[in-house]
Amino acid sequence: MNAQVKEQDGSGSELKTAPIIISFVVAGFIGLFSETALNMALNNLITSFGIHETTAQWLTTGYLLTLGILVPVSGLILQWFTTRQLFIASLIASIIGTFIAAIAPTFSVLMIARVVQAIGTALLLPLMFNTILMIIPPYKRGRVMGVIGLVIMFAPAVGPTISGLILKSLSWHWIFWISLPLLIGALIYGIIFMGNVTTPTKPKIDILSIILSTIGFGGVVFGFSNAGEGGGWGSPTVIAAMVAGGVGLLLFTIRQLKMKQPILDLRAFKYPMFTMGLLMVVVCMMIILSSMILLPLYLQTSLALSTFAAGLLLLPGGIINGLLSPVMGGLFDRFGPKWLVISGIVVVTAAMFGFSTITMETTAPFIIGLHIVTMVGISMIMMPAQTNGLNQLPPELYPHGTAIMNTLQQVAGAIGTAVAISILSSGANNFMSTVEDKQNPLNQVLAFTAGIQDAFVFAIVASFVGLIISFFIKRVQVEHQL
Repeated sequence: MNAQVKEQDGSGSELKTAPIIISFVVAGFIGLFSETALNMALNNLITSFGIHETTAQWLTTGYLLTLGILVPVSGLILQWFTTRQLFIASLIASIIGTFIAAIAPTFSVLMIARVVQAIGTALLLPLMFNTILMIIPPYKRGRVMGVIGLVIMFAPAVGPTISGLILKSLSWHWIFWISLPLLIGALIYGIIFMGNVTTPTKPKIDILSIILSTIGFGGVVFGFSNAGEGGGWGSPTVIAAMVAGGVGLLLFTIRQLKMKQPILDLRAFKYPMFTMGLLMVVVCMMIILSSMILLPLYLQTSLALSTFAAGLLLLPGGIINGLLSPVMGGLFDRFGPKWLVISGIVVVTAAMFGFSTITMETTAPFIIGLHIVTMVGISMIMMPAQTNGLNQLPPELYPHGTAIMNTLQQVAGAIGTAVAISILSSGANNFMSTVEDKQNPLNQVLAFTAGIQDAFVFAIVASFVGLIISFFIKRVQVEHQL
């Protein structure tokens, strides 16, 4: 076992788990709020910095790219440092990144700030999941993971709403100024209450594996992102990045399978429900993060809504998702994942069909309803599929399982975002090629709306893939003990 539990006695552990979970929930919520908070400010940033919308998209994709590079080695990091050390380091990185973003005078500085913020999140996410697996017995994990769902799904969902409210009367800098004291408060709370759950074993660090992981995951995400930025799928840069990423991942995989102490133990894939759960999480992240970047753009461009009004439209879905996550966790503990996940993906697929029909005449209540339906479906899928998959792993694979799941989750989000923006741009260009008056503002908005419809067709395809996978999920009978 790579990490040994220190706090497992029946009497004391219950008292110690609550403040630890609270520390993660507070810190994680504020950190992941940043993942989508700037989406509502994209138009402001495009105007302020004089950049193209596909360049502005890098504020999200770059954040996810950093996570995709750093999270794969988190399984190793979790075995080198204590829970307190990693928690404090993650909060400090988030605080530094948030401060730089708050004072950022140029797009380049803001981009650097996002990368620093992502370093904090890359440390926090795997640490949070691994700690929950270590301190919560399997029969209680559904409800606790549901609370964690408040962080993973609720924070990114309400990010656009909160930032829209801020932008109504303040500049985009205040998105970060308001987050800063909350992060500092979370750090102080964690310093006081965070306990050490594991004992570091400090396994050997394999530099070549880290290099191959960086080239592999980084190359794939960069390739997709550059294609979405306008380089096109046939661009030499895109092709080179994809080839380098593919080769890097292949060599990384081969090396991990041959090592006695791999930095990312791929034996986790031998557990079928872990693999099925992982695939469902990947599908969900592609859908939710592509939707979270498309909807604010649509609401502000096609419907000509203010940032505040657009944010309000997305608020009900975010709130309902947050309220349902613990409920779905409780249902998972009682009934298992199968019918929750199948029902959820059916609901999400129906919502994506609805989004693919939106036009300039679509009413606000219709958008609110579709967004609520989407978030209800996502709450039925994410935590049950994820928890069920992780439950099948033996304790020695917990750090690696959480690293694998968080890595592919972030990579999938980056790919989904990049592909959605790429399809949006392509659809708009195709529409403009069919009209004579290309300078007419109405035609430009119609073209943008056509691109939005095309991008949601991609989400429909992803949903159908998830629907097929969902029929293979079954409840895990946990035989191993912590």
